[in-house]
Amino acid sequence: MSRGLLLLMSVATGLAVAGNYFAQPLLDLIGRELGIGPSPAALVVTAAQAGYALGLILLVPLGDLVERRRLAVSLYAATAVFLLVSAVAPNGTVLLASTALTALTSVGAQIVVPFAATLADPAERGRVVGTVMTGLMLGLLLARTASGALSELGGWRTVYWVNAVLMVLMAVLLRVFLPRLGGDGGGGSYLGLLRSTMAMFRYEPLLRWRAGIGALSLASFSVLWTALTFLLVQPPYGWSESAIGLFGLAGAVGALTAMVAGRLADRGYVQIVTGVGTVLLLSSWAAIAAGSSSLVWLLAGVITLDLAHQAVLNSSQNVLYALRPEARNRINSAFMTSLFVGGAVGSALASAVWAYGGWTGVCVLGATLSAGTVVLWTLERVTAGRAARKPANTPADTPAHAVSTEG
Repeated sequence: MSRGLLLLMSVATGLAVAGNYFAQPLLDLIGRELGIGPSPAALVVTAAQAGYALGLILLVPLGDLVERRRLAVSLYAATAVFLLVSAVAPNGTVLLASTALTALTSVGAQIVVPFAATLADPAERGRVVGTVMTGLMLGLLLARTASGALSELGGWRTVYWVNAVLMVLMAVLLRVFLPRLGGDGGGGSYLGLLRSTMAMFRYEPLLRWRAGIGALSLASFSVLWTALTFLLVQPPYGWSESAIGLFGLAGAVGALTAMVAGRLADRGYVQIVTGVGTVLLLSSWAAIAAGSSSLVWLLAGVITLDLAHQAVLNSSQNVLYALRPEARNRINSAFMTSLFVGGAVGSALASAVWAYGGWTGVCVLGATLSAGTVVLWTLERVTAGRAARKPANTPADTPAHAVSTEG
């Protein structure tokens, strides 16, 4: 795969997910203009997470059934349309609905990620997936910086207009440069495809462990980024929307570690990367808690948390993409759905905990979720060790029909 195509796919994934995070540094501004309070405004973030999770389970598996370039291009074009609806939303209800629909179709990014994994040489899959996921995470994090700056220039609606135009451009470029790649579903039915996706949880123990770890990791990540705006608009900070958006740059430093994590995975250190990531995720909340009155500690905590989350995510993807190449989109769908359900729950809990417990309550919540990732990773390693000691003639627990797409 050429560097130019890899760069295009990385940028495309970043722009696709960016629309789901534009609102985070603008929650106070959007709430004031549309006449809604902080907690209802925070539901915009929850709607994005929930819509993305729904798209992951309903749309991403189609990559194993239909021609993938056409599917990706169609989803990118639909995302552009829903971004335009957000740009003209007259009230909070319309904005919530358009945000959910934008997120639903923005899972085109999760068609592109396994697309890249399929095109990559197996010996370089970790690096390629890490590069594309770096693009995705930079889009997710820098969306906050871009939205803060654009809102200062032309109001919060400008952000959605600009992203809609960029999504149209990405749809055209993907149509021109991506190769045609047929699904591997063998002509099965859509309902069979969905059943097969859910069956992955039953027959792949590693998927269950990694889905749980990933869900808790993204929940912790979402707790921080949902509540951070509320912290930074009040004393001792009192920042503007554009200044809050600059915090995305701090998170981007952590996102750049995806390529390093991918290279380490290619060299056989994938389990170590996950373990270190979970420990760093937990320890980051001590610095974040101290950040209630110290910008230095807050920056250190944000960078560490984003670095840790990216290490956990990328290492898990490298493990899972090697399980069943013929069902890579379904595995990605099952895994990422679990992640974004966790993210949606984290966002919802963050807004509720902030209302009653402030920043201290938020930090306790984030640390608790992070501790869960350490526990699950430890249990996964113990279980894997026991399985490795079983007799060689132990029957496999995964029947061949588990990945069938037949109705």
